[in-house]
Amino acid sequence: MTGPNGWEGDEMADQVWLEEMRQVLDEVYRDRDRAAVREVYSCASAHVHLTADMLAQLNEVPEGAYTRREMAEAINGVVRGRGRQDTLGLLERPPPIEAVESTAEAARAAWDDTPLEALNPTPAASEPEVPEFREPGRPPPEDEER
Repeated sequence: MTGPNGWEGDEMADQVWLEEMRQVLDEVYRDRDRAAVREVYSCASAHVHLTADMLAQLNEVPEGAYTRREMAEAINGVVRGRGRQDTLGLLERPPPIEAVESTAEAARAAWDDTPLEALNPTPAASEPEVPEFREPGRPPPEDEER
């Protein structure tokens, strides 16, 4: 049977699971950096769209305090351990990495004869200046001012 959004029943439940778990994490981590698994479970159990099977996955996350990212990774680990990553999906997937040669900017650069090196992002911060190492007791080089 197809759901209201055109999804099959199980697929719709899987999409709901992802959205509900993201909402749970948003609620739990709204005012804090770290939270215990039991706090996440307590919040999740108040969400009516999360089934007992889905909540059982939270029980498999080892006890402890987690950052939001660590919690998402731990939940993803449980989903992978159950072999359900293809059906349920994963929380906070990293954005796909795309080769610079495959981007629209690269296509435009090819038309403009712009070298691809110009498309690479520049580092956010310059490397800190590190003084040159000199053995103790050794005089500075002659070209260095005293």
